[in-house]
Amino acid sequence: MVHLPLLVALLFSWLLPNSGTESPVPAALAAEVGEGERTETAELYEELCLDGELAEPVFVAGYKRIQRLGAKGKVLAIADMSQPSTAKRLYVIDLEKRELVMRTYVSHGSGSGDLMATTFSDREGSHQTSLGLYRVGAEIVSPKHGAALLLHGLERGINGNALSREVIMHGADYVSEEFIAANGRLGRSWGCPAVPRKDMARMLELLTDGGLLYVYARL
Repeated sequence: MVHLPLLVALLFSWLLPNSGTESPVPAALAAEVGEGERTETAELYEELCLDGELAEPVFVAGYKRIQRLGAKGKVLAIADMSQPSTAKRLYVIDLEKRELVMRTYVSHGSGSGDLMATTFSDREGSHQTSLGLYRVGAEIVSPKHGAALLLHGLERGINGNALSREVIMHGADYVSEEFIAANGRLGRSWGCPAVPRKDMARMLELLTDGGLLYVYARL
């Protein structure tokens, strides 16, 4: 016979916080899309004409993350880190106009891998890319990179240290087809999603103070 205190403890044990040391990233970023939800996002994916451009599961993961966090934004940039850095893996989508307005290169952190980004972290000093959803903030002038955008990580334990790590969107000479031709991959940042210098003005126009950035990886 189970004693009452033990029975109560068993019934409510699932409410206790997980005391393990595993990274919360995989569970927190799981899509968990229901059948009805998938229909809605699939229709939006088709309306945006993303087939052949951006894989549907990547778009669905980003869009559902926006809904779950209650984030607001007219423009969504998705960095698909499941692709090699030699691919134009940054997609800028105008959700209001329902169109893909830009596709370009984006770097990953030097601690995340070479051609492919395989490791991710929000830890200070890791020089790794952090996944998840960000709100794009104000335009700033970086002493090293020039015009740049602040990034506010919206997911604690996944990208919540973005500001303290000085993770920003900026232009870089090492994000270019010339660098790829010479090295077989893009150059890498210290965790920032760096873009080609020639594209930075357009990023400022589209994303400053209210755009969203979702960084995806296949975990």
